[in-house]
Amino acid sequence: MQNKEIYWHLPGLCYFRLLNQITIDMMQNYPDKFRDGYKIGSVYGTFPGAIWNGGRMVFGFTSKREMKAILKIYNSMGVPARFTWTNQLIEERHLSDTYCNLIMQLANNGMNQVLVNSEALENYIRKEYPDFKLISSTTKRIVDVEELKKELEKDYYLVVLDYDLNHDEAALEAVAPYADRIEVLVNEVCYPGCTKRTEHYLQQSRLQLEYDISTPFPCPNLATPRKFAECMNRPAFISNEQIGSYIDKGFVNFKIVGRGMPVDYVKDSYIYFLVKDEHRNFIRGKIDNLMLKCQMAMANRGQTGTK
Repeated sequence: MQNKEIYWHLPGLCYFRLLNQITIDMMQNYPDKFRDGYKIGSVYGTFPGAIWNGGRMVFGFTSKREMKAILKIYNSMGVPARFTWTNQLIEERHLSDTYCNLIMQLANNGMNQVLVNSEALENYIRKEYPDFKLISSTTKRIVDVEELKKELEKDYYLVVLDYDLNHDEAALEAVAPYADRIEVLVNEVCYPGCTKRTEHYLQQSRLQLEYDISTPFPCPNLATPRKFAECMNRPAFISNEQIGSYIDKGFVNFKIVGRGMPVDYVKDSYIYFLVKDEHRNFIRGKIDNLMLKCQMAMANRGQTGTK
């Protein structure tokens, strides 16, 4: 187990860019304070306003200059950017979208990745952008083991496991031969077996396409506090003590959930999963100080008009 490289996939390509940059940099500068063999396998998310995005709505706009800068930050540190192109309602007519194609062109360097859940978009990317690694998204909701095996036999770099199977020992044993190509979500806040989950993914896809920021969804989990300590009590949560058993089975890719969550939730997740217990206070202090300094510097640049 100690000789294996374990890959962690972080959320918030744009929204948590500062936290991610600091965390990755600290893993490289203070390797003795982080868990042995842990690497950052990718940072996933989207540039705001991309209609191909799914899973969570992300509205807004990112300039070409900002896109290049953000991609350079991650790629220069050896970390792939992974775009969440999981909008389930993408059709042929959406494939020529100028903004989404610009993103793909800027990131088309053989290093970056995409998550997919639309046959039309997947086929388009395979044809037009063959250098991107394709990952099958958990939004497909594949909970049948035989169907999961079929998905793993397809030409995907990774397949993200539905978190309903996180603690299903029979299912985990059945897919163990494919374990190094499976990505496991460790801190999902939703409950396994949610009857509204598929409907919710579809609604998020529709709202992203329609730029609809006002239509609510009757999520039964909506009132639950968005705190990492609360998440640790959820049925799908995988603790540090349990992760070793997954690694022993051959699983080496783990995904930290965080899109749409508060930054403190994401920071607490990073510190819990990535940092050695005895160094958590040190790393937390470093992260907090660096984030504060960077935020103050950005605020000062904004006040002076400096770019």
